[in-house]
Order: sequence, then C-alpha cells, then structure tokens
Amino acid sequence: MTPELRRAVRAIILDEDDRILLCRFVPPHPVVPEQATAVWSAPGGGIEPGEDSLTALRRELREEIGLVITTEPPHVWHQTVMAAGRAPGIINDYFLVRTGHFQPRGDLTDDQLAGEHLAGFRWWRVTDIAAYAGSELFSPRDLTTPLTALLTAPPPDHPIPLGL
Repeated sequence: MTPELRRAVRAIILDEDDRILLCRFVPPHPVVPEQATAVWSAPGGGIEPGEDSLTALRRELREEIGLVITTEPPHVWHQTVMAAGRAPGIINDYFLVRTGHFQPRGDLTDDQLAGEHLAGFRWWRVTDIAAYAGSELFSPRDLTTPLTALLTAPPPDHPIPLGL
C-alpha cells in the first residue's frame, strides 16, 4: 500500500542581513514530534485542491506573515517526511525568497494562527541556530547545513533533497 502524502510549500525567507524567518509550531501540530515542545520551521503550508505550488506559496505567505511575492522564487529544496506511526507523510518543496526585514503579520487572526498551532515568528541568524541548545527542534533538523549552502553559493539548478 502506498502511503498518503500531503504536499506542502515553504519559503526560505532571508532578509538583507541573511537572517531567516521561522515559524514556531507547537503540539498537536503534525510537524511536532511527541518528545518536542515546539518545532521552528519555514513559513508555508499545504497545497489546496486546484492550486499549483506557487499559488499555494503566495497564499500561505500572505495569510501567515503578510508577505506578498510577485516573482517566481527559485525552488531550492525538496523534502519527504515519513514518520513511523503517522499518516499522512509530508512532501515539502522549499522556495528561496529574499526580502527586506519586516515584522510578520498576515491576514490570519491570532485565534486562526493558534488554530494552526502556530505560536510565533522569529528572525534567526544561522550561527544562532547552530548554537541553539534548547529543547525545541528545527525542520529540517540539520537546517544549518543547507542554509549555509544557500548563503554561500548561488541557488541550486535543481532542488536539493533534504532529510528529516
């Protein structure tokens, strides 16, 4: 039997100081494993029926963080997450968005964000992610490796596969 996979899009949003904007997801969001208190992940979400990837990305960014993108950002990472005992699995496609620093505030109300188990936003430097010693996780777990590659080289010609 083929496992059910949920398709999602996410944006690697980098400001002029190479900080990345991440969302803090809390339980019972499906990206947060049982032993974790929260997971920091790139903004984005599921592709709705009838949407293509870029339409979904634009909608998710406007709803969650208030960012409107009109260009076609490069597709830089691809991730398939299959967790034992969890269905559906998730396919995340990540797109690189460069923008000026801004305060995230999208179309969704605080109650709607809470309903999505989204508990906040933060701009991170790659060095702060690498040095983080708390109980919260990042997605992907080794975010610093692919993020450092994006900061030190041009975007890849083809999406780089990521692990969990």
